[in-house]
Amino acid sequence: MKRRITLLLAVLTIFTAISPQKALAYDPISDQSAVVAATQMIAPQTVGPDNRAVILRSYLEQYNSPLADHADTFIKEADTYNLDWRMVTAISGVESTFGEEIPPYSYNAWGYNVYGTTVRSFSSWDDGIALVSHDLRNIYINSRGATNIYQIGATYAADPAWAYKVQHYMDAIDQYAKRFDKPTLSISL
Repeated sequence: MKRRITLLLAVLTIFTAISPQKALAYDPISDQSAVVAATQMIAPQTVGPDNRAVILRSYLEQYNSPLADHADTFIKEADTYNLDWRMVTAISGVESTFGEEIPPYSYNAWGYNVYGTTVRSFSSWDDGIALVSHDLRNIYINSRGATNIYQIGATYAADPAWAYKVQHYMDAIDQYAKRFDKPTLSISL
């Protein structure tokens, strides 16, 4: 019995040591995260099968989103530009209810370069996902120095609550993803 308990404690210690831990601090007054870029801008490392596209597709299907069939593109572009895989989708949630309410024939689910009667159109959903991802990385993050969604929102949108809304959808996608990620630890004693 003592040997089993020792073995169990050893396994739990090892599991705890290798499990990724996140310690985040958020200051709602300044809209800053103590872990700059870690939760907002950098794509998370994946271990094992990458089911982000499956999760995203399923999440978007519950909204009857025309973007659901483009989940692979969201993931590919997020990885290409080292963005949080939920961000570009979340922006589409805020700007167009995930592609449901867009300027006619524009494929612009992100409100990107839409001002009054001026509308930026894309040739396809994939084209829009690719360009918005590219510009978030190269213009908003690299050139303007944004390190989180709140700093991006300062120049991306006129709505001062935009970043909070985007963060809401990112959190909702994260919660939805937890349904798919049910880690199990099998221990035979």
